[in-house]
Amino acid sequence: MALKVGLQLYSVRQSLQVDPYGTLAEVADAGYKYIEAANHNAADDPGIGFGVPASKMKDTLERLGMSIVGCHINPLKPELLGQILDYHQVVGNPQIGTDIEFFPHGDIDFVLRRCELFNKIGEMCQERGMRYYYHNHYQEFQTFGDKTVFEIIMENTDPDLVFLEMDTYWMIRGGQNPLELMQKYKDRLLLLHQKDFPKNAPQPKVMYDGLIAPQQDISMEVFVSTLDPLCFTEIGTGVLPIQEIIDVAESAPNLEYIILEQDHSQLGEIESIKASMEAFQKFSGVKWS
Repeated sequence: MALKVGLQLYSVRQSLQVDPYGTLAEVADAGYKYIEAANHNAADDPGIGFGVPASKMKDTLERLGMSIVGCHINPLKPELLGQILDYHQVVGNPQIGTDIEFFPHGDIDFVLRRCELFNKIGEMCQERGMRYYYHNHYQEFQTFGDKTVFEIIMENTDPDLVFLEMDTYWMIRGGQNPLELMQKYKDRLLLLHQKDFPKNAPQPKVMYDGLIAPQQDISMEVFVSTLDPLCFTEIGTGVLPIQEIIDVAESAPNLEYIILEQDHSQLGEIESIKASMEAFQKFSGVKWS
């Protein structure tokens, strides 16, 4: 079954901050019908993070012919979840996810405590007929003992409660083969995040090849300080094996969407998502509506 192509709204975050409704209209006009939101202000705003009420968001999506298929929630706290799930049920969103996590190096007990939280969030979502998914960056592929953090999370979370949104760009930058991980965890895979890495990037493709020491504590400060905007390019114009990723995705029984995300661009935000859509047309096994 062909994957539906969507857009992570983080790609147009600056535009949304200025004009959320106008930006959503521009995203729709560009041809994106499926969107995933990223709420970095969930303590004050239960929705998509830009002060958009649930009823107005629902009406806007219906008018534009769009669907919301996921949302990152930060901070991820059980006491906030009730109103968050209320909002997302109104707008028709079936699932919410983790935004970004950091793990003190070697502290397996900390990882296990986070796993308990992920299971709890997953159970709360399940009780409401929704799903919870974990989104990776590169820090999950540090080794704690004889396993990566990602392996520890997978082994200590309930597969019926904690699903996956695999970010193939960050898997590759963590030194992993996303094709192998997609096959291994295919039953838990709900969403794919697809970015691209430029041909002439100023950094090595793998973060642990000189940018981050394998035993280093990775905090938000470290993550941001090593993030080079020139290591992102419009999706389909770089070097990542996107067609192979799409081909392997066919074996994941619960996977329906591949979500394009542009963390940084040298173009304007709307120009960038249009360029990605144009470049992505060359791939087979996907559809836009």
